[in-house]
Amino acid sequence: MSQTPELIVKDLHVAVEGKEILKGLSLEVRKGEIHALMGPNGSGKSTFANTLMGHPKYEVTSGEILFKGESILEMEVDERSRAGLFMAFQYPVAIPGLSMANFLRSALNARLAPVATDGTGKVPTKKGIAPKEFRELLRQKMDEKFASRYLNDGFSGGEKKRAEILQMALLKPEIAIMDETDSGLDIDALRIVSEGVNAIAGPDIGVLVITHYQRILNYIKPDKVHVMMDGRITLSGGPELALELEKKGYNWVGEGKEVAAQ
Repeated sequence: MSQTPELIVKDLHVAVEGKEILKGLSLEVRKGEIHALMGPNGSGKSTFANTLMGHPKYEVTSGEILFKGESILEMEVDERSRAGLFMAFQYPVAIPGLSMANFLRSALNARLAPVATDGTGKVPTKKGIAPKEFRELLRQKMDEKFASRYLNDGFSGGEKKRAEILQMALLKPEIAIMDETDSGLDIDALRIVSEGVNAIAGPDIGVLVITHYQRILNYIKPDKVHVMMDGRITLSGGPELALELEKKGYNWVGEGKEVAAQ
């Protein structure tokens, strides 16, 4: 486990169309750690995930996001991805006409390219992965019929989430954000997705699991659990905190329980 956190969020304030959503959120995630961020609807969890990845809808009004010691606030989305951030979406978009294989190869080539340093944000020119090498890599990760299907087009909820985990496995990010990946999954699909995450987890990746419910944490064991209420983290603890939330709900997290996230 790394000594210095790869991801450091300091007193982050974020607004959407002039309305403040995040109100001083602080969090640190190291490679080798799995963090769970829990909270009720409207607490700002997805706003936080989208802000980390640079969605233009979300305006950072104050605070800082440091990744590997550098601010990423001025980075474009693709620059953040190439630097080693990844987000698995709650609602993955379907793109008819684009095969999974072509999408994954393009994404992998972009991930392998170095981050631009000329201020243009353009992807630097670099020879991509050889087709033969990519086909062999793909065969190790997925069924050939799945690879030939159009991206998320006609996929079940479980297949869409499996495709997100497959992207994570191929791109090998340093910090992965899972934005309610368990949403809409039945118990079998949840188990399969969780097994995929556990297979990827290790000393070279930090994972932030964002969820409403404790059930995914029966399969993905977090090192730390954070409770988010009204745009900030109000309580942090070990995996036992998720079980307590399952029993008591979020209402018991009172003002007197506020703890700094470490």
